[in-house]
Amino acid sequence: MTRPVTVSTINVNGIRAAVKQRSPENLGMLPWFKETAADVVCLQETRADDEQLRDALAPVLADGWQLASAEPSMKGRNGVAVLSRFPLEDVRIGCGADEFATHGRYVEVDTAGITVASVYFPTGEAETERQLEKERFMVAVSNRMATLLGRASTDGVEAVLCGDWNIAHTENDIKNWKGNVKKAGFLPQERQWLTELLGTGWVDVVRRAHPDQAGPYAWWSWRGKAFDNDAGWRIDYHLATPGLAARASSVFTERPAAYALRWSDHCPVTVCYG
Repeated sequence: MTRPVTVSTINVNGIRAAVKQRSPENLGMLPWFKETAADVVCLQETRADDEQLRDALAPVLADGWQLASAEPSMKGRNGVAVLSRFPLEDVRIGCGADEFATHGRYVEVDTAGITVASVYFPTGEAETERQLEKERFMVAVSNRMATLLGRASTDGVEAVLCGDWNIAHTENDIKNWKGNVKKAGFLPQERQWLTELLGTGWVDVVRRAHPDQAGPYAWWSWRGKAFDNDAGWRIDYHLATPGLAARASSVFTERPAAYALRWSDHCPVTVCYG
């Protein structure tokens, strides 16, 4: 990496819904792309095949952005993508586990001198097969991350995994933590897995920039007054290799000014790696 690179991540909650004009004041996601300073953007939960994704992002692609995506095998679910203002030197779909190869949950690219992955973890459900599936995906991703960490150490190729991890790590990462201690997303074994992952050397860039504070949250339910009361979750992460994390010069969440301006139930989380 020879110049600063700004990376954003956002769960779009359905790309076709995100790009729609919702009101005269809310023009959807496309104006955000016109205004963003990001060089690389990771998307999750596109809920679209590759053709639908390209159609929805046609104005963005016309502006010169390069696109890599992992479409889901199940219609209307999952789907991840990476867009870059720089050439995509390599694209890898899946995190190496055959079980998840066609799930549309992981895409990894080499661009702008670094490796960037967009990842979307299963939601899970405590004490069900859905939770066991989530835990298998956690193992698969951690195995891939071990490889990337080793490559950063030996070859100097830095990496960042961005996305919706569907795990709030600490009590500071969820407003109503007391009401969620037995629910997927805040289970002890999920939180311990993330603790151990960070213990291998990966850095939670947002938490490092905002230590010992609640949030900053990046997901709020559409229901009730969750957004207005900032009763959110911090489950959208930048996990970076140590060398790249050390370059983080600006770290922020792009929370909309009002509920009516939301084009997703998440908001972008943006880091400039200078």
